[in-house]
Amino acid sequence: MEKTLLIIKPDATDRHLTGEFLRRVESARFVILGLRMLHLDAVTARRFYAVHEGKPFVDALVDYMSSGPSVAVALERENAVKALREFVGATDPAKAACGTIRHDFGLDIQRNSVHASDGLDTARDELRFFFEKL
Repeated sequence: MEKTLLIIKPDATDRHLTGEFLRRVESARFVILGLRMLHLDAVTARRFYAVHEGKPFVDALVDYMSSGPSVAVALERENAVKALREFVGATDPAKAACGTIRHDFGLDIQRNSVHASDGLDTARDELRFFFEKL
């Protein structure tokens, strides 16, 4: 069994989609190991997205991620990382497969409603960032 991280981003929490996303996640056979609602400040958001430092979009991403509450969700399932990436869809909602979270709810490439870890090492580090005891 693998563990991975899903973040329900501010655009989705603002639209009251947290319950819908959690319902869909559980329907897709993910087990929820932890939930944490938080409002990232700019310093914490920048630390989380440090891998993108220096890229032209990082300041806008930090501003967006610190604009409202998010929900960090620790998940477990067989092949969790790959399964969650397929479940949420392509980063750009216009390119995401029909039925994925980003296709169905994403507003644009930045306000795409969710973050999903992109690899096992990343998942481990991101889970530790939000859930120290996992």
